[in-house]
Amino acid sequence: MTTSARTAEPAVLVLEDGRTFRGRAYGAVGQTLGEAVFSTGMTGYQETLTDPSYHRQVVVMTAPHVGNTGVNDEDPESRRIWVAGYVVRDPARVPSNWRSRRGLGEELADQGVVGISGIDTRALTRHLRERGAMRVGIFSGAALAEDAVLLDRVRQAPEMSGADLSAEVATAEAYTVPAIGTKRFTVAALDLGIKGMTPHRMAERGIEVHVLPATATAEDVYAVQPDGVFLSNGPGDPATADLTVIKAVLERGTPLFGICFGNQLLGRALGFGTYKLKYGHRGINQPVQDRSTGKVEVTAHNHGFAVDAPIDQVSDTPYGRAEVSHVCLNDNVVEGLRLLDRPAFSVQYHPEAAAGPHDAAYLFDRFVSLMEGERA
Repeated sequence: MTTSARTAEPAVLVLEDGRTFRGRAYGAVGQTLGEAVFSTGMTGYQETLTDPSYHRQVVVMTAPHVGNTGVNDEDPESRRIWVAGYVVRDPARVPSNWRSRRGLGEELADQGVVGISGIDTRALTRHLRERGAMRVGIFSGAALAEDAVLLDRVRQAPEMSGADLSAEVATAEAYTVPAIGTKRFTVAALDLGIKGMTPHRMAERGIEVHVLPATATAEDVYAVQPDGVFLSNGPGDPATADLTVIKAVLERGTPLFGICFGNQLLGRALGFGTYKLKYGHRGINQPVQDRSTGKVEVTAHNHGFAVDAPIDQVSDTPYGRAEVSHVCLNDNVVEGLRLLDRPAFSVQYHPEAAAGPHDAAYLFDRFVSLMEGERA
């Protein structure tokens, strides 16, 4: 249960290893539990908050000052805020932007998102980098108790490993995003936690996008007579996902493009494993190299799991040869896959650039080229 933060009420953040940070309530007052992760973006907090991939995660902002542009009605990436909790150092006292409609703290309170401000987010981020992402709780108001009691609550919270969350954030009913201008292609997009800008980027390229629930079957996918299939981003552990639809698409040779969670699912369908990263990649400033061109892209990320595939060799899979197409220059994590014998590829980041740089926008054009190739 939460209430609105009317004043700077005391609040405490408790990590599962016992480290504690004390600050002030920000947003709603109450209790929240989730996985503590940090985001390195300097801007784009509204898109971050409304990204369904952050479901059940407590986001720590590494930028020290957050909220200065307020909240508008144009930038949300979904119907609501999905983060489980929000952690900032210095929240803006007064928003200042021509598009602002209300303050960030007000928006968090209205949507029942418990947060904390006034803590040393640099120290917290360093702790998570050293110890890894872990369960966390934020407590304020009536939820405050002795530290030992709060720590026990945190340790009883579910872990992200083994969490099957896509269906919790996906659309319940299929819907269509029409092509902008002349319709060129039809794409079936599996909503595993899709962001609103993603089908828009495809629509800009003349694609009519049929967004389907995460529980859609292969029959549902092919009922829309797609020229291509898209696998979206989303939350949770990829090891919990059903791969039946993806394998059916690969068997039929329909052009396939996946991002983020979709990249992990394609990897698993090809026979590769996935594993949980120590603290993940989150933010809009992650350097990735496209190995086919050597070009380095600055990209937007939000993932805590990665594909375990050999970087420097071509692998044999049930669907032909596959190779790692992109790598993260910070830690050599696999950031993309490409099949050499079928029209399928994926990346581990967000080419829709909401928020974030536009370096990876060409990937939507690459998807269009795959579909053009199948028509030729």
